[in-house]
Amino acid sequence: MSDPILLDSTVLIDALRNKNERRSFLAGLVNSGQALVISTLSVAEVYSGMRAGEEKATSTLLRNLDWIPVSGAVAERAGRMKGLLRAEGQTRSLADMIIAATALEHGCGLATDNARDYEGLGVTFVVLP
Repeated sequence: MSDPILLDSTVLIDALRNKNERRSFLAGLVNSGQALVISTLSVAEVYSGMRAGEEKATSTLLRNLDWIPVSGAVAERAGRMKGLLRAEGQTRSLADMIIAATALEHGCGLATDNARDYEGLGVTFVVLP
């Protein structure tokens, strides 16, 4: 089995709203035995943007994924990456640094529509349809 795939909140939201063929893409991965994981940070992001009427679908989707908590190692790595980028004059969000650090700490590929937010961090990207 290959390394797990960490799903960014953009992919989760598209799956919930049936956009960009995300449901069939994720179903294909699951059917092939691919492990799909999410950061607990992404859980918060998805719930914060949830629309009325999406509660059940959101709960079902998230409940069927493995959650990776924001550990001390992830927090430290994210903070260090953000600090190094700031010293180079680059501004990135702490949330994106936590997602990147989660992928790196756990050996996950990252499925995201916002690859530019993670460029230059050593993250391996999963090609999306």
